[in-house]
Amino acid sequence: MSKTVRCTVENRHRVQRAARALRETAPTAVVETTPPVRSEHNAWTLDAVLRETEGVPPEVLRELALAGLTLQPTPTQAEHQHVVATA
Repeated sequence: MSKTVRCTVENRHRVQRAARALRETAPTAVVETTPPVRSEHNAWTLDAVLRETEGVPPEVLRELALAGLTLQPTPTQAEHQHVVATA
C-alpha cells in the first residue's frame, strides 16, 4: 500500500470518527463527510451544522482536536453554526 493511500485511509477514519463523536456530543442538524475528490478543500472533510448554539462549542472543538482535524473558516448561517474541518 502506498503512503498516499494509507494517509487517505487514515484521514478518512479520522474524519468519520469525529463525525460520530459530534453526532453523540453536540446538537447537530447535519453531519456529513466528503472525500477529497468531492471536497472544495481537496482533503477528507467533515461538514456539520450545529443547532441551538452561538459559535463553536468547546466539546466540538475538543472532538476535532482529538481527531487531529483542522477547523476551516465558515460563516454563521441564521440560527445555526456551520463547522467545516479537514484531515
